[in-house]
Amino acid sequence: MKQTKQKKIPLRMCLGCSEMKSKREMIRVVKSKEGEVSLDLTGKKAGRGAYICRSAECFRKARKAHRFEKSLSCAISEEVYDGMERELENEQ
Repeated sequence: MKQTKQKKIPLRMCLGCSEMKSKREMIRVVKSKEGEVSLDLTGKKAGRGAYICRSAECFRKARKAHRFEKSLSCAISEEVYDGMERELENEQ
């Protein structure tokens, strides 16, 4: 009998609700080398990443507590936050 090896599922913590979930279930927020912060819906962009659930509520919680700024080590303007929130709502 051959035993099949189970593939390890990468887990990430949501910045909004602090729950550990599968990386594929979440949305990545990425800071590029140039310092530009944006949503990474594909999960393939280069740069420092932070993860949130696909809910607008988790995004609002993370925004209010400045968790994106702490995780990505940079200041994020209100215009960037508003743009990411619109993009998140359009994605759903």
